[in-house]
Amino acid sequence: MDRKRVRDQLIQDEGVVYEIYKDHRGFKTFGIGHLVKRHDEEYDWEVGTPVSEERVWSAFEEDLDIAINDCLALYDDFESWPAEVQEILVNMVFNLGRPGLSRFVMFKSALEERDWRLAAQYGRDSLWYRQVTNRAERLMSRLENV
Repeated sequence: MDRKRVRDQLIQDEGVVYEIYKDHRGFKTFGIGHLVKRHDEEYDWEVGTPVSEERVWSAFEEDLDIAINDCLALYDDFESWPAEVQEILVNMVFNLGRPGLSRFVMFKSALEERDWRLAAQYGRDSLWYRQVTNRAERLMSRLENV
């Protein structure tokens, strides 16, 4: 898996914001969709406070490591799958979180069978797909073409 490709895809989907902002659920966020957590130095910062480029990229690298580790925990064969499939799943877990992606039971079953087309069908048949249709369709189109 190419981390730079994943980063570029996530920038396309999440954007990059160099200040504290509230996400669609009202949670403080910065960078490439980094949810500010209690242990983050930015936790008590006000919305609109600038965040350095160095900190944005540091937080992103940590978040990317977490997303990759979540995929490794969710899928036994993850490392043996094509890089394209790995990149798609990292993007999905980055968006949905590990608990969210873990609920895609039929999707997971199709992945384990290496039936990328069927997995894409299951991905399209989800609330996630209806919520983030453009992103989800881009990912599912890539998956069915592996």
